[in-house]
Amino acid sequence: MAKDKIAYVCENCGQESPKWIGKCPACGQWNTFKEVKSLPPAPSHWRGSANGISSHGRDAAKALRLRDISAHDDPRIDMHDAEFNRVLGGGLVPGSIVLLGGEPGIGKSTLSLQTMLGLTDKRVLYVSGEESAHQLKMRAERLYSGECRTENSKLNTLNSQLNDDNFLILCENSLEAIFEQIKETKPEIVVVDSIQTISTEDVESSAGSIAQVRECAAALLRFAKTSGVPVILIGHITKEGTLAGPKILEHIVDTVIQFEGDQHYMYRILRSIKNRFGSTSELGIYEMQQTGLRQVSNPSELLLTEDHDGLSGVAISSAIEGVRPFLVETQALVSSAAYGTPQRSATGFDQRRLNMLLAVLEKRVGFKLMQKDVFLNIAGGLRVTDMAMDLSVIAAVLSSNVDTPIESGWCMCGEVGLSGEVRPVARIEQRIAEAEKLGFSHIIIPKYNLSGLNRKKFKIELVPVRKVEEALRALFG
Repeated sequence: MAKDKIAYVCENCGQESPKWIGKCPACGQWNTFKEVKSLPPAPSHWRGSANGISSHGRDAAKALRLRDISAHDDPRIDMHDAEFNRVLGGGLVPGSIVLLGGEPGIGKSTLSLQTMLGLTDKRVLYVSGEESAHQLKMRAERLYSGECRTENSKLNTLNSQLNDDNFLILCENSLEAIFEQIKETKPEIVVVDSIQTISTEDVESSAGSIAQVRECAAALLRFAKTSGVPVILIGHITKEGTLAGPKILEHIVDTVIQFEGDQHYMYRILRSIKNRFGSTSELGIYEMQQTGLRQVSNPSELLLTEDHDGLSGVAISSAIEGVRPFLVETQALVSSAAYGTPQRSATGFDQRRLNMLLAVLEKRVGFKLMQKDVFLNIAGGLRVTDMAMDLSVIAAVLSSNVDTPIESGWCMCGEVGLSGEVRPVARIEQRIAEAEKLGFSHIIIPKYNLSGLNRKKFKIELVPVRKVEEALRALFG
């Protein structure tokens, strides 16, 4: 028997080294190398697929000409969830492997169980390494019992989903036992909750270690690619906010989706971080209720407070995430610094960009904020990365600084440059149409976006500006 070799793997980026190193040469992190054993090739009794296809056949490893490869798109699997489909890029791709991550208690298991229960036309194997079958049964009943109390028409749906023969639950931590059940049941979709609880007998370490997570994920990847059955893995999040386990876990999967939000807020954001079959700029919005997660089809109406007349430090921005435009409320508070060093705090917005915008406001506009504390918050628990938020951030900060509210009916969009100019933004027509749909009367836009824009088809009044001073003059006079 060959002797196992000892290697060291970086927990942060997956870099391997034959000896321990204090600082990783690839990612620059300290004390991230952990000892693992270099294993021989995995045995074939769990390499195969449920359809009996072997993944280590010699005939499969054959070079092909590019022109000889058929380029056909497999039909995607409809998840019966518009938000989930949007983030995946149009549905679940057959043979793909998806990693769903999120903080503890955010609703990962609820989202996956609720989605899988809706797929009555697919045979689903739900593997749980954290909960018992009784717990899953109680959660499934809770997800639909609330709807049945209010709508009698949902009763047949509840019975068909909870008594569906196509939905199978397996409470198991052994990878070998999971593959035996896959071979016996022949599912069309496999869900593993969670990958950190699964272990294989061929690795001499506890579940959740680097070696266990890497080998189990690689085995499930081979199964998905050889059988065409999509696999959804649920992963834990570390205290730093990254997916637990080696970085290679994110490299080998096709799609990485993060379920985020604050447990104290009712909104949850489903965001795509990596997607080989679609865009990574899409996001889905859910509302957490006692009966499960509800899709938010029009987030603009929910992200805006009902009434903020007379309140300073509030500005409305027309933002876009992916292909979806929505209006978001930006809140700012400026107060005198209680200590020698003023505080700069941003929730849902890049703090470094906030510091840059404050420097522009002081240098180009002339407002002194050096001795002021500045707090910024994006309402609803959202985290927005759209550059068009810059103008609303500056407007909210200045509104709070002079304690003057922005007139109701005004919203804005525009990127602010270092010289104080308002730069053009993408898809301006969608932003204007969203503001007009929600009843806004004025919208401030970059002047450069006027070229090629048909102003006659919009009833909302467009206020083009070229510099930050012009925007502030239009808002505050």
